[in-house]
Amino acid sequence: MATRQPLVLVPGLLLTADMWREQIARLSDIAHCLVPTGQYRLDDVGDMARAVLAEAPESFALCGLSMGGYIAQEIMRQAPERVTRLALIDTSARPDTPEQTQRRRSFLELTQLGKFRGITPQLLPFLVHEKNLHNASLVERLMTMADEIGPEGFIKQQTAIMGRPDSRPSLAHVRVPTLVLCGESDALTPPELHHEMAALIPGARLEILRDAGHLAPMERAGKVATLLRAWLKA
Repeated sequence: MATRQPLVLVPGLLLTADMWREQIARLSDIAHCLVPTGQYRLDDVGDMARAVLAEAPESFALCGLSMGGYIAQEIMRQAPERVTRLALIDTSARPDTPEQTQRRRSFLELTQLGKFRGITPQLLPFLVHEKNLHNASLVERLMTMADEIGPEGFIKQQTAIMGRPDSRPSLAHVRVPTLVLCGESDALTPPELHHEMAALIPGARLEILRDAGHLAPMERAGKVATLLRAWLKA
């Protein structure tokens, strides 16, 4: 049996290893999957990247969704020699706009007022395709993961996201096989931002998935696993 390659999967805001459940199951024959946790309650993207690197093997394929994509891009600045291939899913290379930062601050205020459990339902229309808004199993998974991160973790993660750098200047230096993927209906990091990243990364492959929003690995689990398999074999 061929040696499985290490694959580090970095979740997004208020998400845990469960968001990668289907990909881990479908890729286990060719990849040894690791979902780091040291970054969950840090408030700086640079520190988050260092925490992931501390848990990762010496050499690994790297895949990040949303906040995980911001961390992945920081890893490519800190330790590009350790990454064998890169996948950026439902994410962006740009820093927050003032409007995005203001929305995040509003959610932080709700959290500080003890209304943390009401945040995920408010975020839901931005996270998933409209046809998945009433998918009880999907919503339950999202709520459970949010509870696991908790209000303190949410505050720190949002603080890190608001302070992240502009990654666009560094993308031209990426020299590994790269997959850029997003849901066609991603309301938080729309397809045009993925076109931008793919254009900046030499040789990057771009995939836009129908019937998916900001959580393509959960909404189109099988298709994302198929694309990750092809990327791992590229």
